Amino acid sequence: MLEHISTPNAPAAIGPYSQAVKAGNFLYLSGMLPVNPADGTMAAPEIKAQTAQILKNIDALLKDAGYCEADVVKTTCFLADIADFGAFNEVYAGYFVNKPARSCFAVKDLPKAALVEVEVIACKA
Repeated sequence: MLEHISTPNAPAAIGPYSQAVKAGNFLYLSGMLPVNPADGTMAAPEIKAQTAQILKNIDALLKDAGYCEADVVKTTCFLADIADFGAFNEVYAGYFVNKPARSCFAVKDLPKAALVEVEVIACKA
């Protein structure tokens, strides 16, 4: 059985999808953008600020669903410019200390002209 998760503490979906879906012990978070959920504004136009906002959004959605950073088993990260890889990693490493599996890609464009987007899979043991 699937449970659709929604919280006002993370940006609302901007399309026909859920913020997250729980399936058994797994929680699948849709790609998070660097949007402040309080006012809908984008974080500053630099990779570290955008990454930090995304991690705040992920943390809020995980917590509201009853999960935490340590439950994250896989992330997929999308960068608008692969040259931002090092700066992105500096911020990312400070949050994901459990080092989940990860894929990271440079892509042509991201919604709202974001520099980064991150999706997450978490699991409760």
